[in-house]
Amino acid sequence: MRRVAFQGIHGANSEIALLRMPGLRCRTVPCETFEEVFTAVETGKASHGIIPIENSLAGSIHQNYDLLLSHALPIVGETRLRIEHALVAPRGTTMRRIRSVRSHPQALAQCSDFFRAHRALRPVPYFDTAGAAASVAGEKQGDTAAIASTYAARLYRLAILRRNVENAENNVTRFLVLARTPWRARKGVRTKTSIVFSPLRNEVGILFRILGVFALRGIDLVKIESRPNPRTTFSYLLLRPRGRSIRRARRAGDRTPARNGLPLPDPRRLSALGLTV
Repeated sequence: MRRVAFQGIHGANSEIALLRMPGLRCRTVPCETFEEVFTAVETGKASHGIIPIENSLAGSIHQNYDLLLSHALPIVGETRLRIEHALVAPRGTTMRRIRSVRSHPQALAQCSDFFRAHRALRPVPYFDTAGAAASVAGEKQGDTAAIASTYAARLYRLAILRRNVENAENNVTRFLVLARTPWRARKGVRTKTSIVFSPLRNEVGILFRILGVFALRGIDLVKIESRPNPRTTFSYLLLRPRGRSIRRARRAGDRTPARNGLPLPDPRRLSALGLTV
């Protein structure tokens, strides 16, 4: 059975996203940090790893973009999870008794409307939503609750006092699945390719010309991310094209004419910093 590493303790959203992937049977391996997730896969402690990469409300998780650049693990899968926050507490606890609520700072921020409506409750930052639930369950203080998933509440035998206390329904996190070896694409299966690159020099219109390489070959870019380049003062771009493969686009490169007087750069002239498929 596969062993899949995730950041957090049991009950974390990464574990929930993993367990909800269809057709996947695995044992989950909790890790303290995202860096440890990468290390667990690289050393064989786990066959795969799962990391969050962006949230529909909070945006990109830059730490994990940087870890993708510093580790040579290919991306082999993707899944999404709607984040649903619940107010949980030890069984027998009532809303009137609660004075403080623990959770991850981002989760607390995503439930700000709930706290405005219940001003007697004091939000207390904690390292993890599942960790907050576990601590509340262990301490069994009648005046302390946590904001976590209903899965974590069941796992730590907590009562669910309020469901869906988050501000917005469209709170969705996208996760990436990592492995030591690349996944081989099969005919008829839609895939995405991620490529990281840096222009050889900074000049007028260079970004326009680079994007033209993809546009003129019918490659759809679903996300563009800019991260600081640790090697120079310039920035590199992380692009997630989908549709026609990068390999086919490269074969077509020399046959594509210039447009609007600007010659398109050969993709081979881009300084490749890394490539994951």
